[in-house]
Amino acid sequence: MPNLRSVRECLLFGFEENLLNDEEFILLYDMNASKNPDFPYWQYDPFDLDDLCDDECKAEFRFLKNDIHLLKDVLQVPDEVVCYNRLVVDGIEALCVLLKRFAYPIRYSDMCPRFARPVPQFSIITNAMMDIIYNRHCHRLRNFNQAWLPPANLQTYADVIHEAGAPYTNCWGFVDGTVRPVCRPENLQRSLYNGHKRVHAIKFQSVVAPNGLIANLYGLVEGRRHDSGMLADSGQLPQLQLHSRSPLGNPLCINGDLGYPLRPQLQTPSRGLHLTPLQQQFNTSMSAVRSSVEWVFVINYFSFLDFRKNLKIGLSAVGKMYIVCALLTNARTCLYPTSTSTFFNLGTPSLQEYFSEVMYTQLG
Repeated sequence: MPNLRSVRECLLFGFEENLLNDEEFILLYDMNASKNPDFPYWQYDPFDLDDLCDDECKAEFRFLKNDIHLLKDVLQVPDEVVCYNRLVVDGIEALCVLLKRFAYPIRYSDMCPRFARPVPQFSIITNAMMDIIYNRHCHRLRNFNQAWLPPANLQTYADVIHEAGAPYTNCWGFVDGTVRPVCRPENLQRSLYNGHKRVHAIKFQSVVAPNGLIANLYGLVEGRRHDSGMLADSGQLPQLQLHSRSPLGNPLCINGDLGYPLRPQLQTPSRGLHLTPLQQQFNTSMSAVRSSVEWVFVINYFSFLDFRKNLKIGLSAVGKMYIVCALLTNARTCLYPTSTSTFFNLGTPSLQEYFSEVMYTQLG
């Protein structure tokens, strides 16, 4: 079936050859006009990553040129990405489309000069890439049985947190809820409204290690939900009981704020109206270490998620966007030092190790 552009070109040809009179041409040409803006994408050069320098790649895609090729391999992006409408795109180009879309709040039309493609294709390619990354790697944020989280590493994380000033000797990570504002929905406004932030939002719960990696991510849930309710629904406590152990089999814990319950695998600040000086000192020292881990925000490098007008529940896969960007943030953390890893003077696993399918043998 000919596309709209071909039909309009045929009408122009027919008018020039006197096959159509003025009235017929104007009527048919207006009937076959596109409702969308017509951007001259064909005037630009096709995309070629080799034509870009490292600075351009890092500014537009958040990764250096050679690292984009490495990222494609570990994410298992095929050499040719086939979309649902049979559109075939080179794997590197499809990955760059996804990275540029999420790197900063831009419109699809702003991407035409870089990729020389019509606007509708960008939406199709982005959704196809999100499906590939989410389906193949979302499990890395759903459980603690990962290659980079064996008991020996957990003990190392606990040691560096204690050396940084934390009073705990067995705390290896920090848990917290994240509120992400979204566009006001047409339906279920009460469920998404967060009274504390006074915005319509969705929430995620993440566990962050001192090397700056997001170890676990639960969500999305309605913005009105409390952190303790998210913890119960996430099933993280049973996972921690199973996997959060030292090489000697001793239980290790994570730290949360006052919104979380006190459990052997989940420690919280001292509570009460009248705290002793020792308790106050305990809370202060733990808060100082905890704040350094809270520097880990997905929106730092993928700012598209910080533009609420584009996050439309029911029209876009907002939850999938956040999870995919969390995986990309972890990939970036493996490649480049972050404020959190620098603060704790702790290295990160390699990109290949993080995306490895090898799981450690859990303790009995």
